[in-house]
Amino acid sequence: MRLGIMLRHFDQHEGGVKVYTREIVRSLIEQNRQHEIVLLFRNRQRLGTYRGVDGVQEVLLEGGPILLWDQIKVPRAVDKLGIDVLFNPKYSIPLRAKCKTSWVCHGLDWYAMPQASPLLDRMSHKYLVPRYVTKADALISVSAVTTDHLQKYLSVPRERIHTIYSGLSDGFRTRLSPEQLEQVRQRFSLPPRFLLYCGAIYPPKNFTRLIQAYAKVGPAQGMPLVIAGGGNRYLSAHELDEPKRQNIAEWVKWPGWIENKDLPAFYQLADGLLLPSLYESVGMPIMEAMSCGCPVLTSDRFGTKEIAGDAALLVDPESVDAIAAGIDQLLNDQELRTAKIAAGEARARQFTWTHTASELLRVLESL
Repeated sequence: MRLGIMLRHFDQHEGGVKVYTREIVRSLIEQNRQHEIVLLFRNRQRLGTYRGVDGVQEVLLEGGPILLWDQIKVPRAVDKLGIDVLFNPKYSIPLRAKCKTSWVCHGLDWYAMPQASPLLDRMSHKYLVPRYVTKADALISVSAVTTDHLQKYLSVPRERIHTIYSGLSDGFRTRLSPEQLEQVRQRFSLPPRFLLYCGAIYPPKNFTRLIQAYAKVGPAQGMPLVIAGGGNRYLSAHELDEPKRQNIAEWVKWPGWIENKDLPAFYQLADGLLLPSLYESVGMPIMEAMSCGCPVLTSDRFGTKEIAGDAALLVDPESVDAIAAGIDQLLNDQELRTAKIAAGEARARQFTWTHTASELLRVLESL
C-alpha cells in the first residue's frame, strides 16, 4: 500500500491537532514494516523532517489557498504518485480523489456550539464538512462523544466511524528532578505554588467563567493562576481582560505558549489543572496533567468527562459557583487530591501513541 498523508496543517496554530499530527506520523512511521508512506507538505521548510527514513517519501505541493491545495494539488499528486489510501489527520479530503480516503474528526464543537465559531468557519462546516464526511471511506473519531455527534449531526452510519483515542507523548510519563523543575520555574518566572490553565482561549474554553470562579477562591488562598498558552484564537479577545475586570490581574501570570518539552514541568509544579470547558472532544491537557501527577478539575460533560472519568474532579461548567467550589475542594481536600492523583496516573497509562497508530493502521489497511 502507498499511504499518502496530508500535512498542510503542520503550519497552523499550535494546539492538540498539531500534537496529534506530529505524534501519529511519527508512530505510523515507527510501526510501518510493509507500506510506502508519502508525506504531502505545503511548506518548503518542512522538507527534510523525515529525510533518510526507510519507506518514507516527502513531496512538496507548495503554497496556494487551502481549497486549491486540498481539492486540486492533492488529487493531482494522488494520481501522479500512485497513492492507494489518502489520510488527513485533520478534517478535509479531496472530493475528487480516485483512491480510498480517511480523515480524523477531532470534535464537532461547531455543531454543538454553532454560535462559538467564526462566520467563515460556520460556512465551511455547513457546506464542506458534510461533503468530506460523504466522501471518506472511513472516519476516525477521537472519542465516543465525537462518534455520537457524527451520527447525530451528520447522520454518519456507525459502521463507517472508528473510535480511536489520542495517545500521550512519552515526555509526560517521566518525573523530572527537583533541579530540572527549578530550572523551568526560574526560566518562566513561575511562582512557588500555582494553579494552571493550559491552552489557547476561544469560546468553548469557558475562560470568563473560569476567571470569575478563580477570583472567588485563588487570591484569598494566596494561589496564583498561570495561563500556559493564553492567546485569543478567535472570538475571545474580550475575555483576555477578565482578570482586570475582576481586579485580580496581579494574580494571573501569562508566560505565553509553552512548548511540549517544557509542559511536563508546568504540570509537575502546579497544584492543579483547571479546564472547565463548555465543550471538548477530548481535552489533551487532561491526559497530560494526569500522567504528570497533577490533579485535574474539569467539566462534567462531553469529552472531558469521557476522558477523565472518575480520575478528575468534575464540575458544572456553566456555574461559576460550582467551579469555585471545585477549585476550593481541589486545593484543600487532601484525601480527594491523593485519590485523584493516583486515579489519574492509572487512567493516563491507557493512552499511548503506539496503540493509536496501530489501530489507525489497521483501519487504513482494511480500506
